[in-house]
Amino acid sequence: MRRAIALAQNGIDEGAGGPFGAVVVRNGEIVGEGCNRVTSTNDPTAHAEIVAIRNACEKLGSFQLDDCVIYTSCEPCPMCLGAIYWARPARVFYAATREDAAKIGFDDQFIYEEIEKTFEHRQMRLVNLMRDEGLTVFENWTNKTDKTEY
Repeated sequence: MRRAIALAQNGIDEGAGGPFGAVVVRNGEIVGEGCNRVTSTNDPTAHAEIVAIRNACEKLGSFQLDDCVIYTSCEPCPMCLGAIYWARPARVFYAATREDAAKIGFDDQFIYEEIEKTFEHRQMRLVNLMRDEGLTVFENWTNKTDKTEY
C-alpha cells in the first residue's frame, strides 16, 4: 500500500494526473504499477488501477490476474471497479475512500447513480442501432472453434 500511495504522490510531483496510484502484487512481488495519467496522456481511461492492470497483464502475459492482489491509494471508481472485476484478482485493498476523493473534487457518485437508472432516465443517451448486424458478429463468435474463452 505504501508503494501505491508513493506512486500517487509521484504522479502529482511529475504532473502525470490526479492523486492516485496502484500496484498489482503476486506472491509478494509487484508485477504491475501505475499512477493516474489522465491529463498527461489525454486518456480518460488512464486511471491508476487501469494503468497498473495493463502493466501487470503485459508482464504476466495474461488477461487475468489470478492469484494477484491490487493495492490502490483510493477506492476504485466505477470504471476501475469494472476493470478489476474483469481482471479477476483475489482481493483489492484501498486507502482513501470515494467520499474522501469527492471532498477534493473527484466525485463519482453521479456515475453510481446513473448505473442504477434505466436507459431512458440516464443523462447519457444510449440508442440501440443495427442490432441484427451486431448479433451476426455474436453468432460468428459463438461458432468460432479456436477462440480463447474468458
